[in-house]
Amino acid sequence: MSSSLRKLKNRALARPEVKRAYDDLAEEFSFFDQVLKARAESGLTQAEVAARIGTTQSAVARLESAAPMHSPSIATLQKYAKALGYRVQVRLVKERRLSGRRQTKTTAKAPAHRSP
Repeated sequence: MSSSLRKLKNRALARPEVKRAYDDLAEEFSFFDQVLKARAESGLTQAEVAARIGTTQSAVARLESAAPMHSPSIATLQKYAKALGYRVQVRLVKERRLSGRRQTKTTAKAPAHRSP
């Protein structure tokens, strides 16, 4: 990154609202960085990946971009990953509570399970 670009980034990130938006997108950008690295490591072009998954090069380009108007399905990401020799892992990670409230343990009964 050039020094002038670095300075611009630092000035922008000094603004709390810009920093918050930037941080909110960190996971998404990290994911798309992984997508691009996976294709680079596979040695395949976008056109070659497209042929393997039955789509167009422009569709692969959209998938690889972090464009806010495009949100690929998990099925599409799985096809893309498989074409590169990868697999997709999707998981939920619990957020830390920000409100300062403490969770209290309750003695609620577990839901009853019905037999088929």
